[in-house]
Amino acid sequence: MTCASCSGRVEKALKKVSGVNNASVNLATEKATVSLGAEVMTEQLLAAVDRAGYIAVPISDQSPPPSPKPVWIDAVPIVISALLTLPLVLPMVVGWFGIDLMLPGVVQWLLATPVQFVIGARFYRAAWKALRAGAGNMDLLVAIGTSSAYGLSVDQLLTHNTAGMAHLYFEASAVVITLVLLGKWLEGRAKRQTGAAILALQALRPDSAHVLVSGTEVHLPLSAVRVGHTVVVRPGERIPVDGKIIEGDSHVDEALLTGESLPISKSGGDHVSAGSVNLEGRLQIETLAVGAETTLARIIRMVESAQAGKAPIQRTVDLVSAIFVPVILLIALLTLLGWGWINGNWEQALLNAVAVLVIACPCALGLATPAAMMVGTGVAARHGILIRDAEALEFAHRIDTIAFDKTGTLTVGKPALRHIGVNTGLDENHTLQIAAALQQASEHPLARAVLALAQARHLSLIPVQDFKSIAGRGVQGQVSGVLHAIAGARWLNELQAVIPKPLQLQSQQWQNEGLSTSWLLQMEPTPQVLALMAFGDELKPGAKSAILGLKQLGVRTMLLTGDNQMSADAVARELGIDLVHAEVLPEGKAALIAEQQCAGHLVGMVGDGVNDAPALASADVGIAMATGTDVAMQAAGITLMRGDPTLIADALDISRRTYNKIRQNLFWAFIYNLIGIPLAAYGMLNPMLAGTAMAFSSVSVVSNALLLRRWKATADKP
Repeated sequence: MTCASCSGRVEKALKKVSGVNNASVNLATEKATVSLGAEVMTEQLLAAVDRAGYIAVPISDQSPPPSPKPVWIDAVPIVISALLTLPLVLPMVVGWFGIDLMLPGVVQWLLATPVQFVIGARFYRAAWKALRAGAGNMDLLVAIGTSSAYGLSVDQLLTHNTAGMAHLYFEASAVVITLVLLGKWLEGRAKRQTGAAILALQALRPDSAHVLVSGTEVHLPLSAVRVGHTVVVRPGERIPVDGKIIEGDSHVDEALLTGESLPISKSGGDHVSAGSVNLEGRLQIETLAVGAETTLARIIRMVESAQAGKAPIQRTVDLVSAIFVPVILLIALLTLLGWGWINGNWEQALLNAVAVLVIACPCALGLATPAAMMVGTGVAARHGILIRDAEALEFAHRIDTIAFDKTGTLTVGKPALRHIGVNTGLDENHTLQIAAALQQASEHPLARAVLALAQARHLSLIPVQDFKSIAGRGVQGQVSGVLHAIAGARWLNELQAVIPKPLQLQSQQWQNEGLSTSWLLQMEPTPQVLALMAFGDELKPGAKSAILGLKQLGVRTMLLTGDNQMSADAVARELGIDLVHAEVLPEGKAALIAEQQCAGHLVGMVGDGVNDAPALASADVGIAMATGTDVAMQAAGITLMRGDPTLIADALDISRRTYNKIRQNLFWAFIYNLIGIPLAAYGMLNPMLAGTAMAFSSVSVVSNALLLRRWKATADKP
């Protein structure tokens, strides 16, 4: 396909096949996505494409990435065309300096003919297929335009039969063909760069794996590896499957999967993903997913889906493209007749009509949107932001309100021991040691929080005897020969322990901040309060900067959580969130989002759990954390591969920049035609300049899109 008219024709042909609900053809990726409502044989779709004048091949998740052709192969015809065209153009250039190097007419004809009919044969073939299908495209415009200039020159040569004839236009047709081919070659090179993200992801797929069979390592092709197999990964190798480490410790580089620049420590029980690199230790991994079911395969599918889809703005472009070629042919005909009848100079009239045909090629129009989409979604994927479809990317740039779930999204999702208040005269670390001694036999999340803080402070654990867990009240045990207990408020009241005034005030303050409290007591000879411990879910490191980044983008923030009001208010105060709704059920979150939408806001929802799925689906754009559940990711249009909240503002930022590039590209694509076509029709643009402008328009549109590759995420900025 060479222009928007081509992709439109293929799309129309696919939609005519019985059983096809919808078809979308992307010019930049050269892929068609077909939605079926009934059983349709692949052969029927391929035949429909063939009838439209094109060739298609089916692709699948298992299709290997296409091996790139050497750049020079496609450049050979252009070089030959340029060498044949140069002697035709040179006399015109030196003629401006009074030097006469004009070639004899027959020599000009000998040089121009292979350019026109051998190197330019592709234009005739494609134009004929378009005519057979009852449509027009860029190739038809080039074929008619260059044939007109070539035919006029042959007529002049035969009619006048003079060797030094001044009015031959062989150079015009040859230069246009050379420039169009050069433009398409440069465009192709640029398009290959726009798809670099997909190629980089596909290159992460290893072809084979070392599998343990009866204790022996066997080298197998990846297609032979099954779920449950034990795979061995040596230092420096790519991990071939999704799985769980059953033996070994290492650091794993997941940069291309999650955007995380630092290697991550992995040990027994940790999950690893196909495509990541094992940096140092030898790992044995139990296979949980392989091939098309791996995280890497899902990422590739998601990025491909976004790149193959059409943004809503593209529908307007498609409507314009459908009528573009017939309108240009009409304008060219009117130019020819107008100049011929008014001036009587049919030779000039034909050249002006040729210039109209050449400059109007709609290549840039067809590439404006998909080129920007490909680069934008590709660079986002490299930074751990997966945009599932074009619609999500286009909506994301207009979002003015972001709603957050709290637990696991803005917070770590597990309690931490945030504060310790000790009775007068006691040492904080010693009281923490006593608490950790009591909690080392407990599996409660708060117990793990106490032990985590003791470990972080490098405190040694004191043995505990006679440990007892008292349901609904707390735990107790002998520490250093003395009976101690950790009690909740209920047990504390039952024990009638006296709470020192400072700790009582401190407890009230921490509870107002949404923290839960527990008390450490010495039970002998009478219950005596030693310390107060306050627990809370810790904010993620990037939460504050995430909210700040959204405010800088002019986006309002909301907190929608099932937690209690005090806890929600405390998080909102600390982060600077604008609106808070606490104690909200899953369906209530969706209702609150609908309420905001009714008020005229475009709402994005960020969540990570099953309970967030209704809200993610009802929001204009759902944003899921990949650290959460698969259900949340399925309901979201954008997935963040790291649990880093700063990626939310980055997702909106790359969306806005991509949409700006689309608008810039469409502006340039239209402006070339809006300015160039009238100039050509008025005789102010010769075919050679028209060819140069047309080639430059396509290259400039793709090059402008490639500037998106310079985009940096917040974490990468100095």
